[in-house]
Amino acid sequence: MTDTKNKPNQPTPADKHPQNSGDIIEKQKIIDDKNTVLPMVPLRDVVMFPHLEIVLAFGRSQSIKAVEHSFKTNKFIFLTTQKNAAIANPNMEDLYKMGTVCRIERLLKTGDEINALVHGVRRASIVSCNLIGDFGIAKLDMIDEINDISPEADSIVKVLTNNLKRAVNMGKSIDFLVFMKLMSGVPKPELADQIASILDIPISQKQALLEITDVNIRLKTINDLLAKEIAVLEIEHNIASKTQKKFDKSMREAVLRERMKTIQKELGENVSEEDMDDPEVGEFRKKLKGVKMPTEIREKIQKEINRLSRMHSYNPESGYIRTYLETIMEMPWGKYSKNDISADKAEKVLEQDHYGLKEVKERILEYLSVMALRKKQADKLPTKAKEAKNTTILCFSGPPGVGKTSIGKSIAKALGRKFVKVSIGGIRDEAEIRGHRRTYVGAMQGRIIQGIKDSGTMNPVFMLDEIDKIGSDFRGDPSSALLEALDPEQNTGFSDHYLEVPFDLSKVLFITTANVLDTIPPALRDRLEIIRFSGYTDDEKFEIARKYLYEKTLYGSSLLKKQIAISPLAYRKIIRGYTREAGVRELERNLNKIMRKIAKKINSEEITNIKITQDNLHEYLGPRKYTDAVAEAKDDIGISTGLAWTQVGGDILFIEVALMPGKGRIVITGKLGEVMQESCKAALSYIRSHWKELGIEKDIYSKYDFHIHVPEGAVPKDGPSAGVAITTALYSAISKQKIHKDVGMTGEITLRGRVLEIGGLKEKLIAAHRAGLKTVIIPKYNEKDLEEVPEKVKKELKILFANQIGDVLKVAVV
Repeated sequence: MTDTKNKPNQPTPADKHPQNSGDIIEKQKIIDDKNTVLPMVPLRDVVMFPHLEIVLAFGRSQSIKAVEHSFKTNKFIFLTTQKNAAIANPNMEDLYKMGTVCRIERLLKTGDEINALVHGVRRASIVSCNLIGDFGIAKLDMIDEINDISPEADSIVKVLTNNLKRAVNMGKSIDFLVFMKLMSGVPKPELADQIASILDIPISQKQALLEITDVNIRLKTINDLLAKEIAVLEIEHNIASKTQKKFDKSMREAVLRERMKTIQKELGENVSEEDMDDPEVGEFRKKLKGVKMPTEIREKIQKEINRLSRMHSYNPESGYIRTYLETIMEMPWGKYSKNDISADKAEKVLEQDHYGLKEVKERILEYLSVMALRKKQADKLPTKAKEAKNTTILCFSGPPGVGKTSIGKSIAKALGRKFVKVSIGGIRDEAEIRGHRRTYVGAMQGRIIQGIKDSGTMNPVFMLDEIDKIGSDFRGDPSSALLEALDPEQNTGFSDHYLEVPFDLSKVLFITTANVLDTIPPALRDRLEIIRFSGYTDDEKFEIARKYLYEKTLYGSSLLKKQIAISPLAYRKIIRGYTREAGVRELERNLNKIMRKIAKKINSEEITNIKITQDNLHEYLGPRKYTDAVAEAKDDIGISTGLAWTQVGGDILFIEVALMPGKGRIVITGKLGEVMQESCKAALSYIRSHWKELGIEKDIYSKYDFHIHVPEGAVPKDGPSAGVAITTALYSAISKQKIHKDVGMTGEITLRGRVLEIGGLKEKLIAAHRAGLKTVIIPKYNEKDLEEVPEKVKKELKILFANQIGDVLKVAVV
């Protein structure tokens, strides 16, 4: 063991007045049991045991001097171990107190180091030491070992000897002469110390073995440690053996295969590659024969299989090729669903699964009817008609919760096809659509090919959900990658980077969904046929809750129909007072909440049945969350009723105008958007420019300021459709004429007083009906949109049409 050179240390408390180290040692030439003084050398990373004979290398100047002095005098030296091998100049606190008195047999000086053959003689403990001087010296107390003779000790010796044989047989390293000596029989103390020195354990554990003076206890401890080491060796041996067997088998097969090829060539026989394949490659060839795919693709795969057959199994690229072949073989080449296209069946399924959505269902049935007719009349169609493609990719657009995804499932159910849904909202990497190149670690196919593979057919109904939420960054633009997949003119040979072969997507029925259309790139939107999903009316929500959601939430809470009943008025109160949405998700959550509370009551209070009415609804859902806006209680000056469209349906809003002494300044409040602010200015300009026709004072604008306010100021509002209502409110405030409280109005105003077309008419009229209005004025151009309005609303509302603002003022102003 090599020691580094060190510098003199401070004296320990035991020796405050040291003498010359050599003078002290000269006074004592023999080893006594008590008060023996010997040169001391600290060792690094080694524990010296008695009976052990090894060569140690010393490099520190004090250590070299101590060894040389000892060899010149009585040849005895005390060796102990440092607690921390990194310390160059150890103090007494850095050394273990117990060590071994050794005899130096031979010395050999090599450069700055000295090598010494030392033989362990006896355990000793430090009484005191002095590390100052030419070298360190220690006053020692010799340790006597306890060596009882008993049958138990003999049996431990036998077990320990056998364990040592097992360890050596399994590769444990030990000097051969020492091993033969131990096997021939040595005293128990020597057996224990020799085996302890070769154990693969930390220095601290070896020091602990050195400090065990009872030989029998030391033998037991050593036997336990050796048994643990044997267990580790067995595991390593098993792993190495299995690895070697596998390697030997591969090498043997490879060598035999090459020899067979050589022999058959020498004999002039023709040898096919298939005859020489290993079982895995043969399995790939067998699968390839059973797959229906285009010839050019089959040839490419055949080349990849041939490459794999020529590679060694330990070649890293062979793993990539295996994964690629497994993926491409699992693709549903030539597999199609029955595609049972029946418009009657589809209509039945759609009506069964969804309530309302009349226009949506009608468009889907038209689409499916074209597909059915093409299949039915395939033999009669001319060649041009057969080559023509159905170039429609549907896009369901509408607010959340209106049934876009679920109606896609119903289409798949009606057609008898598999349904695949892939949510692409938020993806930013083009590789998510087209896949990764095979050269990359962890490469895999894109989501479209993955979905086709999972479906197991070439013609599933494939829904790309949340197409309006695709992002783009430095990794590419996924929406651009979708252009090829969603274009019927191109997707017959869709290119996925991982497959590297064209894949036919023309038989896939693609459906996309979006909440808004503005964020869809124009090139992608151009390939889509938009089917708009409007929000449900209160009556539609009532029917959906009663016919669909009731059973779904009932059985979801493990309840029976006889245990709970919900009155019609309770349904309507939930819809009006606890939800405000275009869809029905919040409605379903409220019904679930009711069912859970009832389940708790039935479980704890043993109640047999409960009826939910509008009177006890508060007990289950808490206080009402929303209050419907209602018409004004009386006719008033400067307040008109407008109609608005929101993402959660229609609503009414009140336009208030106040006149204040001033100089014609206009103040606009209510968190109005830029378009709505412009409508306010356009309305005021119209009234100012038509003062004579409207019968108002010419110079009234120089006397007053105008304040236009729309209540619920925390809610952002925008759009041009409030122009008519703003103009009416301004005219009322200036002329001091009241406005009918039960008249609502909508329409965009121009500077010439024309009333222009608006959107969202269905939702606006439903909101007017819900608020209790009797008459609604709409633009003449919107007359065509009345077909979408429920019959009940049209019957109970008086709907008037206006081309000019004068048509509105005649009806609205008292």
